[in-house]
Parts: sequence; C-alpha cells; structure tokens
Amino acid sequence: MEVIVRLKDVKYTYPDGATLYFTGEEFTVRRGERVALLGQNGSGKTTLLQHLLGLLRPDSGVVEVFGRDPHRNFEAISSRIGFLLQDEDRQIVAPTVRDDIGFAPRNRGLPPTEVDRLVRQVAAELRIEHLLDRLAHYLSGGERLKVALAGALVMQPELLLLDEPFEGLDAASREELVEVLTRLNRERGISFVISVHEVSLAPRFIDTIYVLGRGGRFVAKGSPREIFSRPELLIEHRLEPPVVGLICQQLRARGFDVPIALTAEEAAEALAKLLSGAPAPGGHDRPGV
Repeated sequence: MEVIVRLKDVKYTYPDGATLYFTGEEFTVRRGERVALLGQNGSGKTTLLQHLLGLLRPDSGVVEVFGRDPHRNFEAISSRIGFLLQDEDRQIVAPTVRDDIGFAPRNRGLPPTEVDRLVRQVAAELRIEHLLDRLAHYLSGGERLKVALAGALVMQPELLLLDEPFEGLDAASREELVEVLTRLNRERGISFVISVHEVSLAPRFIDTIYVLGRGGRFVAKGSPREIFSRPELLIEHRLEPPVVGLICQQLRARGFDVPIALTAEEAAEALAKLLSGAPAPGGHDRPGV
C-alpha cells in the first residue's frame, strides 16, 4: 500500500536547548492505516505530530507527508490533512457550532451553499446535527470534542492527526470516539495517527503501534498483539500494560496455558476455557471443583 507519511532520523532542538532525536524505526503511515504513538510524557509524541503538520522545522532528517515537506509546502497538502489538538477548545474559533465547523471551507472561499452542504454532511456523519445552532463553549467535553473533530473532517481529508483525544473524556465518550474513528476508517478509508495514553482502547481500533522512549527514540513497532505481548517493554518505558494482558501473563507464569488477551472479551474467553475443566499445573484438580 502507498506510504503517505514518512519520518526518519529527525532531530529537533527546542528553544531551551533540549533535543529530541527520532531514531530507530522509520516512522511510516500507509494509506488506510491506523497508527498509534505510545510513550510517556516528554517522549515526543506531540512534537512528532507538529512536524507532520509543518508547525516545526527539523534540524535534520526527513519528514514527508503525501510526498511533500510539510514545513515548506503545507498549503499544497493542507486540504488532505485534518488535525485535532490536545486541547480541543483551542480549535473552536466561532461562537456557534455551525459557524465553527464551517470555518475551514469559508476560509478557502467556498460559496455559502457549498459550506452549508459540507457542514451538514459532516454533522450528520458524527451525529451532531442537533448541536449546529448551539453555542460551542457551553457544550459538554465530549460534545466539544465532536465539534472540533467535525471541523477537522469537514474538508474530507485523507489523513487525520489526533493528539491525546481521549484525555479527560468519560468512558462513554471514549467509546463513542473509538466507534467514530473506526467508522471513518472503514467507510472513508481515512488514515490516522493518534497519540494515546489509554492503552486498553488501542487493540480495538489500531493497526500499528510505535513505542517512543525518552528522547524520541522508537524502541518498538508492531501490531497491538505484538506490542502488548511484551509487558516488560512497556514497563521499562514507564507505560502501563493493559490489565487483562497482565492477568494472562501472571497465569502463564503459574503454568496455565492461556494466550495473552488484549480485550476483556478475549480474557473472558481464555478464563472460561481455563475453568471448563482443565487441570491446574502439576496435574492437580482445580480447588473447589
């Protein structure tokens, strides 16, 4: 599949002299791929996304988005990229939801009828038509996130960049966002790069995970199953593995033949099989049976 994002050996120096150096694995995103950046605070997740948006210029290395240098040629590719900042309130620039979602197409000089069509289309897609005439800053956190996401999607981008979108959301809003991203990828083929802390959600909607260590180094790349089957790697880099995976690992350490589960459903299935009559390690019957 076509590679639409490429970042390799990028070095960046902050104004205070601190340096990030994205070495190790070459970072790539293929068309239709769902990629997660996993790393502790200070590992460079936001800085990497800002390079892809052309907001930062690297000291050295390669950054390409749709074959262009985003810092030098962002206008040429801007309509193909949508983004969601860590603080969605910074992206809400107009008083009403309708005006805010329509900001980008209006700014590009599209006629009012086309702006209205695009706004209604994305509002229907995200199921927020009922919010269009509401004041954006009086909405709930989950509603504001959807409005900001609608603004990122209104120009129908091919690539979506999301910086910690789950931060501060309640469980129901997190579930909704996972469902929305999954649907956008399935129906529109949108690729996305998302920085996450909520590792338990990743197996449900991510294809590839890059683990960032301190200083920006890519210490691992793989599918969610490959990454979360190595809890020692995550712990080494101060990341908390999914609890269901840790439980399965503890059972394996005690001699039980169970796979590493990624979701609660997988863990339940593994435990159900374990409790269905298999003997405990050493050939002894299970206690209480």
